[in-house]
Amino acid sequence: MRRRPSVKKVRELIASLQAYESLPGVFNPWRDIDPNYDLTPAAPKIRSQHLERYLQYRVPYARFILLAEAVGYQGGRFSGIAMTSERILLGHHPTIDPAWVAPGGGFSRTSRPELRRLGFNEPTATIVWTAVHELGISPFEVILWNTFPFHPYRPDQGALTNRTPTREELALGQSYLSALLALCPQAMVIAIGKKAEATLTALNIPCTPVRHPANGGATAFRLGLRRIQNLRVAHGDYR
Repeated sequence: MRRRPSVKKVRELIASLQAYESLPGVFNPWRDIDPNYDLTPAAPKIRSQHLERYLQYRVPYARFILLAEAVGYQGGRFSGIAMTSERILLGHHPTIDPAWVAPGGGFSRTSRPELRRLGFNEPTATIVWTAVHELGISPFEVILWNTFPFHPYRPDQGALTNRTPTREELALGQSYLSALLALCPQAMVIAIGKKAEATLTALNIPCTPVRHPANGGATAFRLGLRRIQNLRVAHGDYR
């Protein structure tokens, strides 16, 4: 029987995320609150609880870590989980079951309902979760993460925007990524997009690249993930 993953180690990782004090143009989902968009002062705590439940079902047995660039406002900004939209957690997504995130439901929204009645929905999240499911990979063998684990936005255009992280921000994300990799030492790191691949290469972290699903890349992303899965099976990795 598998031993229950270390609650302490997962909580230590989340505590390190909570400790990050945001600079201008960055929102920390597990620490910060914006009364213009967040439903309750408890929003950071709720998002932290979401991430803890998500990781507890995956650490240390994950086979894959899918790594993108940064948290987006339609995804982890309100859900607390990379490449996972609030609409998925709330059970309003038409094809993705919240039980794939963590059994038992019980997720809570943190965005104001007047912003999106059913919760925010991120196209990348839909593509990634759907591809994992269609390939027959258990969602509990996959961890979604970002090289910069916080939400970078354009201050001149408002908090509900996305921007590319700076080189310094990407370098800052190394400590959090290293902590996650230490929790899942057997996992293959898959870089989603050239920017994630370049960051991992600069950090000397081995990775396998796939096309980012945005901007017409969904089919190439699925094919890349399928090739990786087929190679794992061919080499006898049936976990």
